[in-house]
Amino acid sequence: MLNETPDEADIYGAALPLEYESDLDPLLARIGGARCVLLGAASHGTHEYYAWRAALTRRLIAEHGFSFVAVEWDWRDCRQIRRSVTGTPEAPQDPRRVLEARRRWPAWVWANEETARFCRWLREHNLAHNSELPPHRRVGFYGLDVYGLWESLHTVHAYLTEHHPDYLGIARNAYRCFDPYGENPQVYAWKSRLVPEGCEAEALELLTGLRRTAGSDAVAEELDVEKNAEAGAARYYRAMLEGGPQAWNLRDAHMADTLDRLLALHGPRARAVVWAHNTHVGDARATAMADSGMVSLGQLVRERHGRDRVAVVGFAGGHGNVIAASHWDGPMETMPVPAPMHGSLEELLMREVELDQALFVFADGPDQPWLTARRGHRAIGVVYDPDRDHRQFVPTTLADRYDALCWFSWTSPLSPLHPQPVRRGEAQTLPA
Repeated sequence: MLNETPDEADIYGAALPLEYESDLDPLLARIGGARCVLLGAASHGTHEYYAWRAALTRRLIAEHGFSFVAVEWDWRDCRQIRRSVTGTPEAPQDPRRVLEARRRWPAWVWANEETARFCRWLREHNLAHNSELPPHRRVGFYGLDVYGLWESLHTVHAYLTEHHPDYLGIARNAYRCFDPYGENPQVYAWKSRLVPEGCEAEALELLTGLRRTAGSDAVAEELDVEKNAEAGAARYYRAMLEGGPQAWNLRDAHMADTLDRLLALHGPRARAVVWAHNTHVGDARATAMADSGMVSLGQLVRERHGRDRVAVVGFAGGHGNVIAASHWDGPMETMPVPAPMHGSLEELLMREVELDQALFVFADGPDQPWLTARRGHRAIGVVYDPDRDHRQFVPTTLADRYDALCWFSWTSPLSPLHPQPVRRGEAQTLPA
């Protein structure tokens, strides 16, 4: 390449092909003996992120003996899936059927073909290679969100619908505090409340009522993980009702606590794979999130376990399509993802990477300008507006946020297990 800039030369030389699962070998070498591997996603509705995250996880489990997968999902919603993939007696034999039963919004985030295929593989792996172990010692599938974020938000929504319908619009804006976002937190009404002042006690009672029953199908050790959430439940729900960065921080801190308890449950040699959005697995200190007083799961795991024992892999895409909703609790749609904003990480990679799919593995202490400069990095949540895509970019120092990056110039939507999503611009024909 002639007359190339430093960024162009660095990117051109660093881009590795990402077409076959064997192309993950350099990333597996970078992961090495890490105890925790955190795998991100730049959206909750992109096929490539889910498929390659699953491919890497299969290799970590089958070739490197990782102990469990922990995901950004409610603990209780994952219980039946965990029982299925570990072959618990009387549990459903097909985890896909369990995922199909998950219909609470945003169902597509986990009730999709990509997750179903991985869970079926995990069950086959457990029964073929770990059949001599009791079910609770096989490779598990856990939800990190023991407090039940989405169940809690639906409870608040139902309460407002019945008692304060005039407050629903304000509350829906406040729900964005719990969804990955790219805008400045101050712009996103961080001080919005989920319920009117004076109603906190009643709403708090409804939410804490969610914590009073534990599933009888959990083993004692798993119940201990859930019981550890009880003491902090009221504090978490109160922060959730009041809004603000504290609600985000309490949730990510709790997911980090749950991960530590799962590592303890699986023993001193346990190794974990975590699936969550980039805004959770990435180190918040390398982003504008830290400027607003926010922390992240990835930051906390690095601080607790040491950076050399943690590998964080981010994901990014140029343009294409994604599954999302136009508003909280709205119908899922297939939405276009436009070409990335000028000056962003994605725009740089679209321009400089010749491969349609590429892997970047970062060395410790890199000095390449494209890795050390702060650029916007796209983050799409369950709620998305393509016309405001320019607001979905989190200022990021790439090499400090992740240890590696998977890049896809064109992305396609997830395949939901439920009726096909509405394509933006077409009339809705699904039953209401």
